[in-house]
This record gives sequence, C-alpha cells and structure tokens, in this order.
Amino acid sequence: MPLPLKAGSILRNRYRIRRIIGHGGMGNIYLADDLRLEGRQCALKEVEYDRSLPPELLKEAREQFFREATVLARLDHPNLPKVSDFFSVEERDYLVMDYIPGKDLRTLMLEAKARREFLPESDVLNWANQLADALTYLHSQNPPILHRDIKPSNLKITPSGLLKLVDFGLVKMLAPGEVTITILQGQGTALYTPLEQYGGDGGHTDVRSDIYAFGATLYHLLTNTPPADAKERFLNPEALIPPRQINPAISLRTERAILWAMGLHPSERPESVEQFRLSLIGDRPTYPRSLPRQIKYPKWYFLALPAERLLLYTAIALTLLGLMITLIR
Repeated sequence: MPLPLKAGSILRNRYRIRRIIGHGGMGNIYLADDLRLEGRQCALKEVEYDRSLPPELLKEAREQFFREATVLARLDHPNLPKVSDFFSVEERDYLVMDYIPGKDLRTLMLEAKARREFLPESDVLNWANQLADALTYLHSQNPPILHRDIKPSNLKITPSGLLKLVDFGLVKMLAPGEVTITILQGQGTALYTPLEQYGGDGGHTDVRSDIYAFGATLYHLLTNTPPADAKERFLNPEALIPPRQINPAISLRTERAILWAMGLHPSERPESVEQFRLSLIGDRPTYPRSLPRQIKYPKWYFLALPAERLLLYTAIALTLLGLMITLIR
C-alpha cells in the first residue's frame, strides 16, 4: 500500500492536498484545493497498481486507465461527479473529480438504525429514481459504462437533496469482445456483488451486474440489514430473507422489485435499469413470471404476491360460497 500524501503536498503545481477523505481499492481519496480556480475544492482518487503484475500487464493496465479516464472526463450528468482532470505522478495515477459535500447513504442508514428506525421508503425510492437516471446514462454510452461498485457508501446526498454516484474505481467499458483489464484489481464489495463479477477482470459482467448491486443496495437501505452475499446464497438457497420480514412497512411492490433485481443468474434480473425503475415506481409495473428461486419465503408469501392473485382467489371463494348457499336452499 503506498504511503499517503501529506497535507500541504502540491501535485502538478495545481492541487494542494488537504486531507484523506476515503480509501479506494488501490489507493486513497483526497480532498484538495484547486490553486488555479480560487475557492474550488476537488476530490483526487489515487490509483496504485499491483507491482507484482508482469510488466506487459502493468503497462496495459496503465494505458487502460488513461483510456477510461478520457471517457469519464466526457461524461456530464447531474447525478455524477464531473471528472475534470487526470494525470500521473511518479508511479501513481490520479483522477480529479468534483468534491461532493454531504452525507453518504450508509451514514444516513446507520443514523436511522441508531434511532431504531428505518429510512422512509419514499425517501429511498426517490434516491433510487435518481440512481436509475445516472445508471441509465452510463449504460447508454458507446461503449456502455459499468460502475461495478454500487453500494450505500458510494451514494452521496448533497445539502440540496441531489444524489451523486461516486467512486469510479472499478469502472469498466464494455468494449467489443470484452477484452479488457479492469483498472483496479477487485470485484466490488461482496455484499452487493453478483456471482458473475467474481474473478479477475469480470469478463462476464454486463448492465445486469449493476442492477444486482442496485437491488442489494436498496435491500440494505430499507432493512438496516446487509443482504446475504451471492456466494452464500449459492451455497445456501435459504440465506436471503425477504425484506418485508425485517421491515413490514416496505410495500409488496418494492420488495418484489428488489428480489427480482437480486436474482442470482443474470437472466433472472431485469434486462435494463429502466425496466427495474418501472417495477419500482412506474405507472404500469412489470414483473417476472416468478421470483428468484434462491430465497426463503414464508408459507403465506405467495398468497400475497401479486395483489391481483389474492383478489382472484377471494373472488373464486366468494363465488363458490354463493353456489353452495344456492344449492342448500
């Protein structure tokens, strides 16, 4: 692990380090002053590579960093921090992004848990709608951009209520043929990582990998309980508890959408973030024919999902009761 930069250090004759504000997979994240633009603060994400890599792979990884940084610098969306610069100092690479004030969603969730409360579902769905905007924008790029590390601590809320998806440490471009090397050697945070993202370069990931992490993040925010990770669920099909068993205030619709997003196999999930958004908050939600198999459901569960099925069963029962009464008479 590289030694952290000291407060007061100046990089590229422009960025003066204030302090460390986070830790990435292969380096630190710093708060810095932009000496060229008075009053502007920025976040510097440091990338330090695994020096045990063969020289040719190390060279390719650094070249990919600059290719991907170039793409990130072109992005412009209100729910994403703006990447304004990227450069190298000695053997470290840096991304310069907007500094986002405010608390992250993990902090807000822990504060609610300390009060023995749950975050309001309306607030979580509002944040989910904003996150869907950001991911739809990323996935619509050419080539599509995967974030690959969606989790509560990577979602910040500004004082004005705007959600920002931060930390592009595991970002990946879906280039033709999937022949890429991820700029950081990692798979994301286990609690929110789908099975296909485990293992080196994540060559089998696609937009549905971000959807899994999206659903797992909502699960955690609404229950104050970390979801069983995908590896545990693969070995123990009953490991994932339906969220309404933890927080009964969650709507059936929201629960079903989250469980759909958390299907172990990509084919069990929504095909796009927009489809997932519609299942959460759309006027005409769409759902899969069945929920993911690897979930432990109470006996009454399927009588309540969907609501239309319960109404149908009630109508049939009343009809049969009416016929019985008629025959008895």
